[in-house]
Amino acid sequence: MNLIDIIKEDYQKFPEDQTYAIYAENVHFKDPVYDFYGLKKYQEMIAFLRKWFSNLNLELHEINQIENQINTRWTMSWNSPLPWKPFISVSGRSELKLKDDLIIGHYDYWDCSLFDMIKQHFIFK
Repeated sequence: MNLIDIIKEDYQKFPEDQTYAIYAENVHFKDPVYDFYGLKKYQEMIAFLRKWFSNLNLELHEINQIENQINTRWTMSWNSPLPWKPFISVSGRSELKLKDDLIIGHYDYWDCSLFDMIKQHFIFK
């Protein structure tokens, strides 16, 4: 199975059973909340999300590869662990930098600000 197919499968089953073998040991991950190096820290971040947030869903809208970079567009949604269980949704894109068929950089860019995401926790419908 090629890298694109593995990533598509991982999005469908996120956050369960992710294919960590496609990441370099010292992968750099960065998004509006996190910025760290290391596969172990990446695994810990996924475990944290799985433990604290319910109904996690990562919908893949688009994926393509240009040379040593895979680009994705997605929407991630979840219920936060607050008493009123607010539904949160963030769309964005990822740039996955490749070297020797491994992901060495995973950079997420949100279509909204961190503040706008936090505000969703306090919108009551």
